[in-house]
Amino acid sequence: MTVAVRPPVLAGLAQALDGLTDWQALHAATAAWVAARPDLLGGLRAHLRSLTPAERSEVAAGSRETTTHFAWRLLDQPQAAFSVWLHEYKPGRDWWPGYANTVHNHRYHFSSTVLAGGFQHEWYDVRLDHGGERVHSVSLVVRERWGPGPTRSVTADRFHRVPRALDGTLTFLVKSRPVRGWSLSVDPATGVSRRHVPVEGRIGELADRI
Repeated sequence: MTVAVRPPVLAGLAQALDGLTDWQALHAATAAWVAARPDLLGGLRAHLRSLTPAERSEVAAGSRETTTHFAWRLLDQPQAAFSVWLHEYKPGRDWWPGYANTVHNHRYHFSSTVLAGGFQHEWYDVRLDHGGERVHSVSLVVRERWGPGPTRSVTADRFHRVPRALDGTLTFLVKSRPVRGWSLSVDPATGVSRRHVPVEGRIGELADRI
């Protein structure tokens, strides 16, 4: 399912990223595009208000709720090397363990810009087993605060965590296509790690498991 490109804000981004496949080039173009739009949040608000009922249904169908935030898919064209998302963080009282507040990596690279609020962000050094499917050890490297301003790159090989966020935090993300079939998370308190495979990667094996 493809969400239509709606001018002016998302159409401009799609044009800026058109034809790019290398992640560093995609991130650099995203960062430049975001920096040229100091009222990106206002533009996204206007964009969302302009959607037709059918377009709102498409956005909702491609979005999801996690234990810490709502991930809204704003743009995803199958031929493009990226997708565009808005993450709406839940109030801290509504967080549950298991997503952004675990130590985790991703199946994809992404560029992240805080549009409102902010959060504590932590980078971790993680040692994996030989197959890259289980965490042997995890240690905190850097703790920092991410607020509105710069666009940051998070590559799929890096482990990080968002232990808390200000109420009302919103982030704008441009994601690459998946570069691996799964992601990993680990509870730093217990050392227990888990491998996460998306449903689209499991459907081919479903008949053999039931």
